[in-house]
Amino acid sequence: MERIGFIGLGIMGKPMAMNLIKAGYSLTVYDIRPEPVKEVVAAGARPGTSSKDVASQSDVVITMLPNTQDVKDAVLGPNGVIEGARAGQILVDMSSIAPLAAKQIAAELQKKGVEMLDAPVSGGEPKAKDATLSIMVGGKKEVFDRVERILRCMGSSVVLVGEIGSGNITKLANQIIVALNIAAMSEAMVLATKAGVDPEKVFQAIRGGLAGSAVLDAKAPMVLDGNFKPGFRIALHIKDLANALETAHQIGVPVPLTSVVMEVMQALKIDGKAMDDHGGIVQFYEKLAKVEVRRKKAK
Repeated sequence: MERIGFIGLGIMGKPMAMNLIKAGYSLTVYDIRPEPVKEVVAAGARPGTSSKDVASQSDVVITMLPNTQDVKDAVLGPNGVIEGARAGQILVDMSSIAPLAAKQIAAELQKKGVEMLDAPVSGGEPKAKDATLSIMVGGKKEVFDRVERILRCMGSSVVLVGEIGSGNITKLANQIIVALNIAAMSEAMVLATKAGVDPEKVFQAIRGGLAGSAVLDAKAPMVLDGNFKPGFRIALHIKDLANALETAHQIGVPVPLTSVVMEVMQALKIDGKAMDDHGGIVQFYEKLAKVEVRRKKAK
C-alpha cells in the first residue's frame, strides 16, 4: 500500500486526511500551522517538517491548499515537494487553482520524472468529513489508474475529465453554477420574506420541484438559521470566480452572470464578510431589501 504525504490540513484537508487514515493508509502530514498537524498525528499520521520532508517519505503526495500561489510555494518553492521528490512519484493537487498554473507546475515536476494530477473537489466541509466529495481529475489515465482507489477514500464521485488542467476547468464550471445557484436562492428567499411568506415553507414547497438542487438543500437551512460559519468561505469563492473570469476571457467566453455574482461577493468582502460561508451571499440582498430570511421562532 502506497505511503501518502498530505500537505494542507485546513477546513477541507484535515477531514480528507483523516479519511485516508481510516482507510488504512500510512500518512505523513504537514501544515504551516501546528494545531491541525497535532490533531491528525493523534489519529495515526506522522508529522513532516516541511513539504520537502513529506515528499521524501511518500509515494503519492496530496496537496490541499487555499490558492495558486500556496501550491506553487509548497511544490516548487524552497523546501518544496520538488526538492524531496524522485522519479516515479505522483503529486495529486486537490486545491482549486488556475488551470494554466496546474499545467506549469506539472511541467516542472515532469523534468524530475514526477507525474501530476489536478484533482479539485466539490462538496465543502460536510462532504469532506463523510468522504462523499465530488473529485474532478485532470491528467494521464495511467497515472489516474494508480491513485483512483486513494481518491475514492475521500470522494463518492471520482471522474477523469481530461488532460492536466481539465480538473480545474471543471471546478471553475462547478463554482460558477454554485455561485449563481446561491445568488438565485438568495434573491428568491428575500423576495418571499419581504412579501410576508414564511421562507422555511417556501423552501419546503420548492425543493422537490425543478428549482430544487443540492445547493438549495445545503444552503437554505443555514440561511434560515442565520448560520454563516464557513464550510466554504466567500473569500475562496472570490478566488475561484477570479480564475473563472480570467480563464473565460483568455479563451473568448463571455460570462456576464458570473461577473455580477463576483461583484456581489466583492461588496460582501468590503462589508467585512469575506470569511463567512458562501451561503452568506444572502446578506447582500438582505441589506438592500432591509429584511432577514430567518425561521419563524416558535411562540
